[in-house]
Amino acid sequence: MEYPRTETHLTELRRQPEDRRVSLTWSDGATATATYDLLQGYCPCAHCRGHGGGEITFKKPARPITALEALPVGNYAVSLLFAGGCTAGIFHFDFLREIARREGLLESP
Repeated sequence: MEYPRTETHLTELRRQPEDRRVSLTWSDGATATATYDLLQGYCPCAHCRGHGGGEITFKKPARPITALEALPVGNYAVSLLFAGGCTAGIFHFDFLREIARREGLLESP
């Protein structure tokens, strides 16, 4: 998946474990809510995508993803650790925004 680089950054990622979702807020006030399954399906890591690179497309998880831990990666990304899925995905803030935009989840202020 190609995605544009922006001057925005993620200011909040709030887990909603009871709904298996996360809410995302960017510095320009844009927001989105995404399911764990959706984010796992777009995991950009080499284990999920192979080492050849190329287009990142959605791959539906084989089973529902049940938990998530989010860890900051510098000032540009977050590492999402999925129970029942991958634990190696590093999601650039702009990549998360592009997922939200493509899936019709991005709400601008």
